[in-house]
Amino acid sequence: MESLAQRAALLRESLQKSQQATDAVVSILGSFDSRLSALDSAMRPIQVRTHAVRTAHENIDRTLRSADVILTQFDRTREAEREIQKGPHENLQGFLDAVDRLRSIERFFSSNRSYRSSDGVLNHVNALLSKALVKMEGEFQNQLSQRSKPMEPDRLFDCLPSTLRPSSESQPEGGKHPSTGSQSENQQNSEAAVYSPPALIEPKFVPLLSKLAQQLVQAGCQQQCSEIYSEARASALESSLKNLGVEKLSKEEVQKMPWEILESKIGNWIHFMRIAVKLLFAGERQLCDQVFECSQSLRDKCFAAITKNSLATLLSFGEAIAMSKRSPEKLFVLLDMYEIMCELQTEIDTIFVGESCSQMRDSALSLTKCLAQTAQKTFSDFEEAVEKDATKNIHTDGTVHPLTSYVINYVKFLFDYQSTLKQLFQEFKKEDGTGSELAAVTMKIMQALQNNLDAKAKQYKDPALMHIFLMNNIHYIVKSVRRSEAKDLLGDDWIQRHRRIVQQNANQYRRIAWSKVLQCLSGQGLTSSGGSGQVGSEGGNSSGASRAAVKERFRSFNVLFEEIYQKQCSWSVPDTELRESLRLAVAEILLPAYRSFIKRFGPLIENSKAPGKYVKHTPEQLELLLGNLFEGKQERA
Repeated sequence: MESLAQRAALLRESLQKSQQATDAVVSILGSFDSRLSALDSAMRPIQVRTHAVRTAHENIDRTLRSADVILTQFDRTREAEREIQKGPHENLQGFLDAVDRLRSIERFFSSNRSYRSSDGVLNHVNALLSKALVKMEGEFQNQLSQRSKPMEPDRLFDCLPSTLRPSSESQPEGGKHPSTGSQSENQQNSEAAVYSPPALIEPKFVPLLSKLAQQLVQAGCQQQCSEIYSEARASALESSLKNLGVEKLSKEEVQKMPWEILESKIGNWIHFMRIAVKLLFAGERQLCDQVFECSQSLRDKCFAAITKNSLATLLSFGEAIAMSKRSPEKLFVLLDMYEIMCELQTEIDTIFVGESCSQMRDSALSLTKCLAQTAQKTFSDFEEAVEKDATKNIHTDGTVHPLTSYVINYVKFLFDYQSTLKQLFQEFKKEDGTGSELAAVTMKIMQALQNNLDAKAKQYKDPALMHIFLMNNIHYIVKSVRRSEAKDLLGDDWIQRHRRIVQQNANQYRRIAWSKVLQCLSGQGLTSSGGSGQVGSEGGNSSGASRAAVKERFRSFNVLFEEIYQKQCSWSVPDTELRESLRLAVAEILLPAYRSFIKRFGPLIENSKAPGKYVKHTPEQLELLLGNLFEGKQERA
């Protein structure tokens, strides 16, 4: 218990001491708070002044930074001004960079109008930009003037595929015509050919021109830029075509030209159209796209302005041909012109793209259709002209008439244009592509020719020569068809039918020409029932024949044969095979009859005075004489 009491006394003493310490601490803290409060009151003015100083420093730094930016803009302005004053001649790229800097400065001050110096700087910068704009226009014009040179023909020819390059000794080939040779292979070659449009301006200068154009467009000078560019390039293009040989001819001048001159010019025109579209116009389109990369509408507008007159000059010539008086010899050049326009139409649609070029595309398409219509009408005219040909100068020898050879050559050339004609017929008649229209037209032409030949044959007074004439001409037609592509189109039935016509005329010739001669070699009318002058049994089959009648029959034969021989040696069968066949046919009917007549009645006059006066030719000699027939020259029997 005592121990517990002692512990309780110590605990009370410890608690009393802790309370005293706590009270002391509380008292100390109260005193410290009072002092802090007093110190805070004393420090507050100092804090306010420190904040103001800090804010002032920040404002000063911000002002200095702004001043530095403005000073930098002033420095850039002075640098740009020096380049603008020097102009673009010495350093075009530096000049353009200076213009870009001025535009950047102008944007800076326009967006910071609060600066006191903004208005003054903007006025100065805009004045420099106006001065730069004038100099840029001048430089754009100067650069285009220096770089836009006409293309020399040789350089253009080098850009053509080798198969289409004219030789140094010849002019570009003209159109195809029966009288001038076979069809040119230009169209077939050009379809697979690769063309390389020339660089109309050296490539290293094109980016600078593009930058100048972009600056002018950005400054709102599209109109001036377009006019400067179009004038320079149009002049170069027109000079290039003039150097090539393109002439500005009125439609009246074209239509008054002699055909020989016009045909040559048409051949050149086809060559010029190919070069103009595939090389020059394509090159101009490419250059426009590069220079005016910044504006699609400006590209199309400038290209249309550059090429308008040149294309119109070329199309005007074609229109004059299409509208000129139709004649058969013009069909092939019309087809040539139609071919080239069809060949170029897709490229024209691609190159002359955009609303600005719509009229030019329409003009090209209109010429293509006009050529097609004229060619079709000329085709119809030809058929009518063949049937109504009234040529009076038939040959006296019955040879092939010039009309026949002309028409056949004409038809042969038509088959060189099968694909073109098929396209032409489809243009108007929605053909199925089988070639039936061409076959029908060809048959009509052949029938028209045959009708005309029948009419011409009637001009011959000698019926035998009339049949020689028909035989020669129909044979020429058949043989020509068999050796050409017309054979497949007209068919075997047509050929066999006309071969029979040839044979029928040959048979008619033999019957008409030699019937009287063969009558002289007949025994009919030579025998009688007795009297002087008769020959006995030694005369064999001539028993009962009158010597005088036999002599008269030989005399008549000799006269008739010599007359026929003289005429028919001057007649002509130009085909060797047909001539030999006809000679053989005559020999087959004449020689057996002659041999039989001599064998039967020759003994009657062998012992008479001057028997050679009556039997002038042995069968062998007669056969040799027949070998001279149809040579187209005079002979004596």
